[in-house]
Amino acid sequence: MRTAKLFRYQLSMDSGVVLREQRLTEREGFVVVLEMDGKTGLGEVAPLPGFSHESIEDVYPQLVEKLTFWKNGQRFDYKSLHPSVAFGLSMAQLELDKCLPEEGCYQAAPLCSGDPDDLLHRLSTMTGQKVAKVKVGLYEPIRDGLIVSLLLESIPDLTLRLDANRAWTAEQAQLFAKKVAPSLRQRIAFVEEPCEAPGDSFSFAINTGIAIAWDETLQHAVRKPDFKLQDFDGAKAIIIKPTLLGSVQDCIALIEAAKALSIKPIISSSIESTIGLTQLARLSQWLLPDEVPGLDTVGLFAEQLEVSWPGCDLPISKLEQHQLVWQV
Repeated sequence: MRTAKLFRYQLSMDSGVVLREQRLTEREGFVVVLEMDGKTGLGEVAPLPGFSHESIEDVYPQLVEKLTFWKNGQRFDYKSLHPSVAFGLSMAQLELDKCLPEEGCYQAAPLCSGDPDDLLHRLSTMTGQKVAKVKVGLYEPIRDGLIVSLLLESIPDLTLRLDANRAWTAEQAQLFAKKVAPSLRQRIAFVEEPCEAPGDSFSFAINTGIAIAWDETLQHAVRKPDFKLQDFDGAKAIIIKPTLLGSVQDCIALIEAAKALSIKPIISSSIESTIGLTQLARLSQWLLPDEVPGLDTVGLFAEQLEVSWPGCDLPISKLEQHQLVWQV
């Protein structure tokens, strides 16, 4: 006996969340619930405004169609689906099949605002490598460089991941690098997309010795039929955001391709609810047990959904409290 339900959730966000110069006051998405032979699988489908090509309205008809086929005994076919739909359905199926391990990596790289004392406190709970993330490109590049230098000098065993979101010109990226001593640059694990033009990002890495990671460039390219990861060399890492990339199977293939090219894959959040976020933590522990994932986004919410992120004291909103929009 198969049953499928589709909930639409709305969760309040912290007032300070800004995406692509737009304030995000509420996070919306769907949660798929698959039930079969006493087993349950959940999957979150939540296009990220400003980053996903599809909207929340675009995904609903695909979900209804594919869940109807599944109810009638068919397996999901993830081809030609919106990335967020492919990810949510594949995750629900993976969980239903008991193929997603329960153990998760909840030691996410904390997002730092620039205060070394605050960061030291947050790092004290981490075991192993001390990794933190800093958003750069929001202010003057010289200021960013000074803050990064201060953090690295203040915490000798710290490694930083920097996220620029293509904010810099080639000249601004060089201004940033000049404020970071060459002796400290090797402790910058990578800068995600420092420049708007990928060629400028590549030149930045060559000229400064500071590693880069592909994020937006990867998300745009991976859905093209002629995509080959080897065409995107020059980066030390790739940021894998399943909600923006596609099915779990597609993400696994990309991870294996990256490993073969000695590129470090990092699983990262697209601001999913705690349902999707905890699943990403489990996926990361399963596929990349030696890497700290980029999942420090639960604090952007005012509440959790159905399941709790370990150590988070935000109130939990139950799935049944949200709108049941379809079932079969």
